[in-house]
This record gives sequence, C-alpha cells and structure tokens, in this order.
Amino acid sequence: MDVNQPKQEHLLALKVMRLTKPTLFTNIPVTCEERDLPGNLFNQLMKDDPSTVKGAEALMLGEMLTLPQNFGNIFLGETFSSYISVHNDSNQVVKDILVKADLQTSSQRLNLSASSAAVAELKPDCCIDDVIHHEVKEIGTHILVCAVSYTTQTGEKMYFRKFFKFQVLKPLDVKTKFYNAETDEVFLEAQIQNITTSPMFMEKVSLEPSMMYNVAELNTVDTAGESESTFGSRTYLQPMDTRQYLYCLKPKQEFAEKAGVIKGVTVIGKLDIVWKTNLGERGRLQTSQLQRMAPGYGDIRLSLETIPDTVNLEESFDIMCKITNCSERTMDLVLEMCNTNSIHWCGVSGRQLGKLHPSSSLHLALTLLSSVQGLQSVSGLRLTDTFLKRTYEYDDIAQVCVVSSEVKQS
Repeated sequence: MDVNQPKQEHLLALKVMRLTKPTLFTNIPVTCEERDLPGNLFNQLMKDDPSTVKGAEALMLGEMLTLPQNFGNIFLGETFSSYISVHNDSNQVVKDILVKADLQTSSQRLNLSASSAAVAELKPDCCIDDVIHHEVKEIGTHILVCAVSYTTQTGEKMYFRKFFKFQVLKPLDVKTKFYNAETDEVFLEAQIQNITTSPMFMEKVSLEPSMMYNVAELNTVDTAGESESTFGSRTYLQPMDTRQYLYCLKPKQEFAEKAGVIKGVTVIGKLDIVWKTNLGERGRLQTSQLQRMAPGYGDIRLSLETIPDTVNLEESFDIMCKITNCSERTMDLVLEMCNTNSIHWCGVSGRQLGKLHPSSSLHLALTLLSSVQGLQSVSGLRLTDTFLKRTYEYDDIAQVCVVSSEVKQS
C-alpha cells in the first residue's frame, strides 16, 4: 500500500497500519474413508488440532481468531481507523515534531489528526502514536497523506510525506418504488441488496419522512399478540441477497385538507440503514431525499371515502365520495349520474353542487344498486363546471362484489 518512500535518510521512521478486527480462523478439513491407507489418521489429527471445533472437526469452523494479513476492503458507511506511529531511529534528540494526517477524496481534503500541536522533543527509541477515525461517506479512491516535520540538533528543518491509497466500495444496492394511493397515501417499496462478499446483520432499516408525512412501517406481523419481523428472527442478509421493505406514508392532518399542497409534494423522506459485519463492525448509510413523481389529478379529483366490499343483488347501498378542486379557480359544479348495464344510480341527476373554491373539498353521499352479480365497476358519474362549460367524466371509480342475498346470508 506504500506508494511513496522518502528519498533521503531521515532520523524518524513513519509506520501506518489500518486497524481492523480479527477474523475467525477457517480450518480446511482433510479426511478419507477408514478403508483407505491413512485409516483414521487424518480424523485423529483434526481432533487433536486446537483450532477446530470439538465434535465438528470436518466442518470449516474454527475457534481461533486471526489478525488481518492485508489491508482488506473498506465499504461506504463504515468507519476507517488507522494507527500512525513515528519512531526515532537515531541516537540523537529530535525537536519540534509535527505529525499531520489528511484524507484526500475526489471532492475534498479532510484533516484527521487528533492534535495540531507540535511535540517539543523526541528522544532516541521513543515514538509518537496516534489513532485516527473517519466515517467514509464517499465512493472511489481515497488517499491518506501522512506528513512529518521536525528539527535536528543542528537546527536543520526536515520534512517528508507518505501516501497510502485505498478504494472505498459500495456495500448495498438500494432501489425504490413509489405507489400513489387514491387516499393521498404513498407506499414506498425499498429493495436492499447486499453486494459485498460477507453476510450482514441488518440492525435497522427505517424511513425518516419529510415534514408533511407520518410513516408506518409494514415490515412486521402480529403473532400471538407480539410483533414479529416478516423476515423472521434471523435478520442476516447473505451476499447478493435482496430484501424488500414496505412503508406507508400518510399526510399530516394540517396538510391533508390542502389538496394543492399534497398534490405537488415530491420529496418523501430518506432511508436510514444500519448494519454489522464480521465481529460487529458497524456501518451506516443514509440515502439522499427520495422523490416521487407527483400524481396528476387534473382540475377536479373524485375519490371514494367509503364503499362496501360486498353487496346484495338488487339491493341499494351507499357510498361516500369526496370532490376536490385541484385548480386555481372557483368552480360551479353540476352532478349527473348515468346508469350502466349493471349499475343503477338512485337519486336526482343534474343537481347543483354549488361553488367550490380552489383547494376546497366537499363530501357527497350517493346511493346505487346493481342488477348483475359478480365484480361490478362503479361508473357513470359526470361533473360539469358551468363557468367553463367543461364536463369531467369518472368511470371505473371502484369495484364492488355483488352476490345474491341467499349467498350473503349463508
């Protein structure tokens, strides 16, 4: 990893080592059948090996820990830790030692040194130690620049640097999908894939909503009165595996009545993901603000507030509609109800609904019946703005299951 060695002899030596946790030792089993020439020799050797797990010698499991032999991988969201040591290899006292550690990324240069003060003197065979930590927030090439300046006994000022280059990789692949419901609710599906080579323990995946929404997580089920994760008790994500998280966002009450405001809201919130790897190394990623495509309702939005799931054949039932003026002008509305082959409206068609101001809503109770069994579509509503002489047609508003009275009673 050392890219740049000093070209002149210096009194001080600089060593930089990455601090990582050890890994479990992996034992490679060597076995044979008892009738083969070695007989039970290999099995006995594995049983006597202190690194194997007793009773599971043939498995690639170990009870020992091994120190890292290389620099290893660094992933976005993890904490990069490094040990910096400056040792006086000479037989003379060195003065005014200043050690500086900077991290150069593609967009910025960060100072990671714990202290910017110089050490007055360093005696022979003594050293200056420092540990630096940095939460990695960028993907790509990173260069750790370690600079050392000091003064010799003769008053000569000396200076040298070392460069350590490493790559920061992407640990997760996050994809999102939005579904806009008729009731102003927004459903977010987040697909999270582990693109590293080791399992991850998913500690937390949460959605921080924007100021206009409240969020409900739909990733648990109630079992015997207790909330249990839909992914089970083991929340490990194996390499290249994908997990889907679902969230429901509802507009806050103070914004729910403002149709024009909610209609134009595209910023939903951001995902906060926390995981652990190997022996508990913690990583965290927070996405940028997630944005949806704003739904287009046109000038008038008609939505159903209440409707029964199942109704009796040729028996009237009630529905509740909500009409919202999404335009920037006042409308004078007239309601017309047109029968279809299966749906028949009960009431007076062509009645005046009155004036509806911008971003205002009105609730409308309607009665209808069906003359055909099966899954029937509620259609045939017409709204006419008398100011502009413009008619808005609403078909296939919802569906209702129509059954005979005998079937429903049984």
